[in-house]
Amino acid sequence: MRASAIRQFLESQTAAGIVLMAAAALALVLANSPIADSYAAILHLPLGPLSLLHWINDGLMAVFFLLVGLEIKREVVDGQLSSWPRRVLPGLAALGGMIVPALFYLAFNRGGTASGWAIPAATDIAFALAVIRLVGDRVPATLRVFLAALAIIDDLGAVAVIAAFYSTALSLADLGGAAAMLLLLVAFNRSGVTRLSPYLLVGVVLWVFMIRSGIHATIAGVLLALTIPMTRTPARPDCEADTRDSPLHRLEHALHRPVGFLIVPLFGLANAGVPILGLPVQAWVSPVTLGVGIGLVLGKVTGVFGMTMLAVRLDLADAPAHATRTQMFGTALLCGIGFTMSIFITLLAFPGDPLLQAEAKLGVLAGSLLSGILGFAILRRASR
Repeated sequence: MRASAIRQFLESQTAAGIVLMAAAALALVLANSPIADSYAAILHLPLGPLSLLHWINDGLMAVFFLLVGLEIKREVVDGQLSSWPRRVLPGLAALGGMIVPALFYLAFNRGGTASGWAIPAATDIAFALAVIRLVGDRVPATLRVFLAALAIIDDLGAVAVIAAFYSTALSLADLGGAAAMLLLLVAFNRSGVTRLSPYLLVGVVLWVFMIRSGIHATIAGVLLALTIPMTRTPARPDCEADTRDSPLHRLEHALHRPVGFLIVPLFGLANAGVPILGLPVQAWVSPVTLGVGIGLVLGKVTGVFGMTMLAVRLDLADAPAHATRTQMFGTALLCGIGFTMSIFITLLAFPGDPLLQAEAKLGVLAGSLLSGILGFAILRRASR
């Protein structure tokens, strides 16, 4: 991927992160204000077969996961993850950043609350890049690219975890329908269909089957993304195909702004509203709150920084150019900002339990805030 494309991607994620911060702050204010009941009532307003909250979490977030899938495919085929040497360092760092936070969480939780183990294992790329951007241009560009690649692999891991561990009772008939739609999408790809409309129409049907199948509907977005072509037929036989004008790139470009500036902020506005003032004191130190918060703050930095240094020490990969060890540590701390994915997994881990959801969200907010502050402070000091 060209340097200009990387810069545009990072800048769009940074701006989207700032909007998401504002939406999350507004949600907290609304949930702890005199109009908290009205705020909750609006979210549960029925709109056809689903409530407004469900349309946001199961419908609009499927579009978010579609964009995630497109970014993953682009990076693997023609970007920062297009070769094994490029995948090794962010891949190992992402692996450590998922395993170690989960272990921290499980150290505090057993039994019924153990299902939340994946909550602190996610990184919010928009928030993390927004914070690193606030430090200024003194942070090496290689670190920003490393963070983006790590977060994209982290997203891939989160998708796999959601599909494997957070599925409910499965409907074989609907799974069969979803499989048929997926095969049709693959047939489109193999037969050279480059118009986006057939893919999107079949993708909607795929989403309907998925939401009824027991596998979370947002996975439909990722499956659709993997079938979108990344090459186009050249205008003349003697010309090379330009992947920058491929269906995948066109769709990704079209989705970046609505997802970053509308869908994800709406998700934050709908789900970050923790009624802090109404929570019992015990909620602040509950096993779920501590497991999530400490998992994000200590687990993420331990897993990401530890695996990064181990990979470099064993000559498995090279450290990002021009980056000091302190800057690497600060960047690893930013990986503890797990807002969007962490809250999304919270809803899947504790369905129908408002108290556990509130405790987990409290841990997500506290852990993400502390990780962001510490990461920003260390990077700013190191960049001087």
